[in-house]
Amino acid sequence: MLKKFLITFIILICGGVAALIFYPSEKVALFDEPKESQEVSENTQNQNLIETPLPTQAEKIQEGGQNPQNTVTLMFVGDVMLSRQVGKKMEKENNWKWPFLKIADTLKEADILFGNLEGPISDKGKNIGSIYSFRTDPRAIEGLNFAGFDVLSVANNHILDWDREAMEDTLRKLKEAGINYVGGGFNEEEAHSAALKEAGGLKFAFLGYCGVGTEYWEAQKDKSGIAWLKKERLKEDIEKAKALADLVFVSMHFGEEYQTKQNSEQKDFARLAIDAGADLVIGHHPHVLQPIENYKNGYIAYSLGNFVFDQTFSPQTKESVVLKIIVENGKIKVVIPLKAEISNDFQPYIK
Repeated sequence: MLKKFLITFIILICGGVAALIFYPSEKVALFDEPKESQEVSENTQNQNLIETPLPTQAEKIQEGGQNPQNTVTLMFVGDVMLSRQVGKKMEKENNWKWPFLKIADTLKEADILFGNLEGPISDKGKNIGSIYSFRTDPRAIEGLNFAGFDVLSVANNHILDWDREAMEDTLRKLKEAGINYVGGGFNEEEAHSAALKEAGGLKFAFLGYCGVGTEYWEAQKDKSGIAWLKKERLKEDIEKAKALADLVFVSMHFGEEYQTKQNSEQKDFARLAIDAGADLVIGHHPHVLQPIENYKNGYIAYSLGNFVFDQTFSPQTKESVVLKIIVENGKIKVVIPLKAEISNDFQPYIK
């Protein structure tokens, strides 16, 4: 009897720990340590998630008021995973635009749209990963175009799940579809080169890096791969991009899965990027939201959460933020986190 009691007790304790790990209950403050002198805004539906007052300018923009002239709107989203159950749903519906049907109108308000492509889009390669390996039907490119993606980061721990052949095929397909990619390439130079986009008379540079997984996938001089997150190279790449563009945006695949707070390594890399000249750092990988921080003259979104994913096992893994950036006269003027949620049919929508 005592033995059965002890076994039951141990199971209950382990279950409680697992629930804490995979179902974080802590509410995420979307702005962390903001400076009073800087303009930081939030969608009015999300006021309970932010620690600072809303500037009147952002409210006017959101309410359909007059926008300042010479403005550019950019949007950044979290992890876009079109494989596994999401892929099966698209195939069942025979609709490769399926994941974006409820949110495309919002995304198309952006002059430039950026996201993290979590896994290859290819029918080539061999599965060299784990049971969590992703590979998406090439027809899913139609959905990415429909949503309006201009730039995608491929610097993550899943882009090489089906080996280099599938990754290289993905890069070709994105290029054919008119979508720029960053954080990966057919060689080291390409993987560390910025994608340049123009809008409103301004040039914007995008870079991507991965800091989770294995450095075995790092791009080499004559070998395809991803841009690995290293401090000296990060500074060098940002300085080069800064010389080519008015603003520099850096995507980082880093942090710990299911943790609602950034760790010290995330802070170090993200703040280093701002110190080196980046205007905005966008984080991916934790699968849940993490805070947005004002740091000096830049902004850091440590994790935007899952944008399109099949992790519907908790409210936290279904939440994300579409980060809307208003650039006015060459500077980030307003930052607006638009709260989004993934439906049980794998369709994100604005809450």
